[in-house]
Amino acid sequence: MSHLTPRLRRARPWPAAGRWMPLALAAALIGTWPASQPAAQVRLPALGDSVSEDFDILAERRLGDRIMREVRRDPAYLDDPALLEYLLSLFDPLLAAARSRGEIGVDLDKAFAWEPFLVGERPVNAFALPGGYVGVYLGLIALTGSSDELASVLAHELSHVTQRHIARSAISQQRQGLATMAGMILGVLAASRAQSTDAAQAVIMGTQAAAVQGQLNFSREMEREADRIGIEVLGSAGFSPAGMVGMFEKLDGAMRLNDSNQYPYLRSHPLTIERISDARLRVREAGLPAPVKSAVPHALMQARAKALMDRTDQALLRLQGLAAPGSPAHDLARLATLYAGAQASILLRDFDHAAQAIGAGEALARGPFANEPEALRQFALLRVSMLAERGGPAAQLAPALSTALAPLASDRTRPAMMVRAQAALARQRSGDPGATDALRQATEALQTWVAEHKRDALAWQTLAQCAEPLGLRLRSLRAGAEAAFANGDVLGAVDRLRAARQVALDTRSDDYVEVSVIQSRLRELEGDRRRLLAEMRGERHPEDVQ
Repeated sequence: MSHLTPRLRRARPWPAAGRWMPLALAAALIGTWPASQPAAQVRLPALGDSVSEDFDILAERRLGDRIMREVRRDPAYLDDPALLEYLLSLFDPLLAAARSRGEIGVDLDKAFAWEPFLVGERPVNAFALPGGYVGVYLGLIALTGSSDELASVLAHELSHVTQRHIARSAISQQRQGLATMAGMILGVLAASRAQSTDAAQAVIMGTQAAAVQGQLNFSREMEREADRIGIEVLGSAGFSPAGMVGMFEKLDGAMRLNDSNQYPYLRSHPLTIERISDARLRVREAGLPAPVKSAVPHALMQARAKALMDRTDQALLRLQGLAAPGSPAHDLARLATLYAGAQASILLRDFDHAAQAIGAGEALARGPFANEPEALRQFALLRVSMLAERGGPAAQLAPALSTALAPLASDRTRPAMMVRAQAALARQRSGDPGATDALRQATEALQTWVAEHKRDALAWQTLAQCAEPLGLRLRSLRAGAEAAFANGDVLGAVDRLRAARQVALDTRSDDYVEVSVIQSRLRELEGDRRRLLAEMRGERHPEDVQ
């Protein structure tokens, strides 16, 4: 869990909030980033045909994969198991509803990734990328007041994807090659990573400035369609359509203020009186009763987002101070404040304050929130992480971790699997002789998980860490290679597999199964490497989308 790894008190500051904005702006100009060109349409079969001719589904997925290879290497990309689990709990029902409504054809469903991901920064923003990727900034999660509001943004972005607004925008401007579009986006990303506004602007100005007004007009139509379809998908998925109205009202209020560049969503998805009024009208016409859902998961994940989106000491100390003893409140706000304070204290490595906040939160979870099992689960996950980060003598650490893991004994979710592995590694570092069994169990669980979730880079990396102290050198090396590949580092993955093959030769390993898998994967990834290098040279090369 990247946010819980040991860190210095004064860590390198996170990327500037606006660093990815030139990328979004460039995508708006070339029509390949729906967040920058929010849209709304009515299904037009003729236009759909032209999309398939000029920019087909597989080409769009390849472009998305190429962009994501860069995004995953960016420090702002965040794989936080707890937050991602919550995001998926909203995204998956929306995706299922879109499928059941016929918004997603069989070919599109099979070809696209349908993968939401997190951006660990403060701006209030969300965006869709080619190929079914949807990015959500922590600042957006922190702003939303309910799961319905956050789901409304996801439904809107998902509708951009299902209606193929990216491809339609590209076709509406000019016929340009896949490599040209990807190169444009990645060029702006490189310029923005170098924090060179002039360089980013030069790339942008060298493209299709003449088509901007026409593109903006097309985007307004797409925005209306994404609103219309999104609100219908929202209701079909079991969320309150009023969540979209509530989100619009929050954004409308922010739009009237000087947002200090913290609300880029307003620039890429401009609100109009027409859009807000239309959303209110559709909610009234739908007349659906508001679903009754627990507010606890969203409140805790909103608190987590607040702690992780700004890791400066000043911001973390403020959250820690809010959770200080003295408030007798037993309401949801207090529960969330304690959670945020505990997470902030862990990041500050102030484990005494973290333990106090977690203890107070657990007391609330067992008392006023006893009928909300998610409250105790989230504090249990937090306690295990805190103990593993704190470390200490094996005689104290092992029993403390055993007690903390007890409430998660039957939990087979990804966050629980990750903290169990984290706990096992902490016990191994402490010199606990009983850590071997815990590591073996963690390794087996992770191996089973990655067999079905081959693109889970964090799980592969954790597997590599757990297998190494067990003496499973080849498995550890291969897991590290798979982690690199899942993160888009094809060249690094090939290098690691070659190193694993050399180790197998040098040690004359009798683990024939692992050696065979390494050889097979090396052949596959060397093919991917050749395709990647051909792509970088601008050569055309057949490429299948898995």
